[in-house]
Amino acid sequence: MATDHLPVINVAPLFGGDEVARRHVAEQIGAACRDLGFFYASGHAIAERTLASLSVASHAFFALPEDEKLAIAMAKGGPAWRGFFPVGGELTSGRPDVKEGIYFGEELPASDPRVAEGLPLHGANLFPARPADLRPAVTDFMHQAEASAHAIMEGVALSLGLDAQYFRLAYTTQPTMLFRIFHYPASDAARGWGVGEHTDYGLLTLLAQDDIGGLQVRTPQGWIEAPPIAGTLVCNIGDMLDRLTGGVYRSTPHRVLNASGRSRLSFPFFFDPGFDSRIVPLPGHVASDDSDRRWDKSNLHDFSGTYGDYLLGKVSKVFPELAQRVT
Repeated sequence: MATDHLPVINVAPLFGGDEVARRHVAEQIGAACRDLGFFYASGHAIAERTLASLSVASHAFFALPEDEKLAIAMAKGGPAWRGFFPVGGELTSGRPDVKEGIYFGEELPASDPRVAEGLPLHGANLFPARPADLRPAVTDFMHQAEASAHAIMEGVALSLGLDAQYFRLAYTTQPTMLFRIFHYPASDAARGWGVGEHTDYGLLTLLAQDDIGGLQVRTPQGWIEAPPIAGTLVCNIGDMLDRLTGGVYRSTPHRVLNASGRSRLSFPFFFDPGFDSRIVPLPGHVASDDSDRRWDKSNLHDFSGTYGDYLLGKVSKVFPELAQRVT
């Protein structure tokens, strides 16, 4: 597979296609996960009108005065980790990012056992008073992204020689689903990275981006651009799929630099194992110390415990002040 660009994979057959077509898509996904950890997905379940509504509502929100945006500040979200953060309010590798954003997750009532238990990252979302259409736009996007993620993970399972429902039964019966709306202000390279180099934490990330560009992916030959392609999502695997496969499928470093002189929106949806899921390698996929090739020099395959343990350890470094209230 060429490593100077990301492949485009039509995942439509995963939504009920015949077995031959599904296997063909799975083969393409497997090759992309082994070689790059990234690919574009066309034929997904997120409607064009859903993304258009989300984009309009998001631009309207970020155009509001700062004090109005801070009415839903993350400090008001408690252990659910929901709400708005200003530019510089999120850290990547210890450095403030040149972006602002809103954190969302699965909308859960107080009666849900996970919320009643006080499980971090579970609860109700914080929505602004205006624009009023942000709430339905976020809700629609998350539902359609969840359907897309389940289907793509079926392709991942098939690519590993597993039953198509393996991940749904073993890890994502009650997935951890987190959604972000990020706004990168009109900027230039001198201000720094919109998001610094990092890998994602869980199983699968689905990213919708506007037409500005700025996403970069690290390949064995160096950094490449991942420009927007109409009608597609950028898909990448995270640390937990890397661990489950013993490093056969790699979580790949990526970063964002908005040097366009225009403001940029991106919409990452994180589809991850259930909070209490124990992460152990698949049979025959045990890996040794991989710290020498990882961007952060950590040994991903030395981790043992639940996905929640791993996630909280990572998120606490992104928002250290909020983490003190949870731990």
